[in-house]
Amino acid sequence: MPVSSVPTAPADLASFIDHTLLRPDALPADVARLCDEARTHAFKAVCVNPIFIPQVTERLAGSNVAPCAVICFPFGADPTAIKTHAAEWVVRHGAREVDMVIPIGLLKAGEAAAVRDDIAAVKRACGGALLKVIIETSLLTDDEKVLACRLSQEAGADFVKTSTGFAGGGATAEDVALMRRTVGDAMGVKASGGVRTTEDARRMIAAGASRIGASASVAIVGG
Repeated sequence: MPVSSVPTAPADLASFIDHTLLRPDALPADVARLCDEARTHAFKAVCVNPIFIPQVTERLAGSNVAPCAVICFPFGADPTAIKTHAAEWVVRHGAREVDMVIPIGLLKAGEAAAVRDDIAAVKRACGGALLKVIIETSLLTDDEKVLACRLSQEAGADFVKTSTGFAGGGATAEDVALMRRTVGDAMGVKASGGVRTTEDARRMIAAGASRIGASASVAIVGG
């Protein structure tokens, strides 16, 4: 994304942000607060674990904030049939966006066709919902990052995403720029993991991110 199109006011960042809560100890009350914050600040989406999608869908009804679920998170090491079932379930319960993790070990082993087929199957299972593909950049070489992006594009995914935030590393501007160069304007790029400040978010957008995943969203738009 050109620097000239980077939001200048912190509040303008809201439309880029997936307001996220993926902690294993998250409570329903925490999820309710997340949804209310997303409504207040007009964030793009609320991103949660699958068990909370029915609650999020109900809480966000009538708003423009999209319910979003991660599936087979954070490792992506489930069989494709499990991933597709999870995608179908969250979409059936209101998710308009789905974030999946690639089978990282298969990518690193050179099993490109298996990775592409896994993504393509989940995309089909999503129906009309957007699919974002987490490639877990901190575990990949630059060549593997490029390959993961190309496979995601070939499989019909809508976004590539940097990180789960659970693998010891998060988004970097360098990785976002590499991903954007690889997919061009044909796909979205989501920077996720470690984006905590207004300047972090601006830096990712300047590098090419069209979406930000963050749990510190309120602080980001608060400047």
